[in-house]
Amino acid sequence: MSEDAETVRAIVAAHRGDRGPLLPILHDIQDTFGYIDQEWIPVLATELNVSRADVHGVITFYTDFRSEPSQATTVRVCRAEACQSLGAERLVADTEQMFGVKLGQTTPDGSVRLEQVFCLGNCALAPAVQINGRMYGRMDRARLVEVLAKGAES
Repeated sequence: MSEDAETVRAIVAAHRGDRGPLLPILHDIQDTFGYIDQEWIPVLATELNVSRADVHGVITFYTDFRSEPSQATTVRVCRAEACQSLGAERLVADTEQMFGVKLGQTTPDGSVRLEQVFCLGNCALAPAVQINGRMYGRMDRARLVEVLAKGAES
């Protein structure tokens, strides 16, 4: 058995007794490895006593979960109503122009993936963007350039 599979089992064990543990387990696995390997689906199914289809369905339903490692910076632009009313569509156009790709695409060099979401839960600070899992509010083109230049740490 691989060391990674043992780590997955340890993550599952940490959630034993939790009610509905699959989502927190998947988040912990992705936080640990950066993605959820397809080879771990049978391990999860066995450990949680659910079908492989159930595990696979959850992983593929939620856009937050990746099945492959990503080397790209992921920029997710919120397009929900609050963000739309405060400039999200302009921000989408700006980001597509900046990176030369459309929503759902990765730049040819593989450095940036541009995605859309329909609520990041940051409506009070719209328009919102998430970069590699970190939330940024009141985003515009200039601030996006600034945040990316600083390595998404500002």
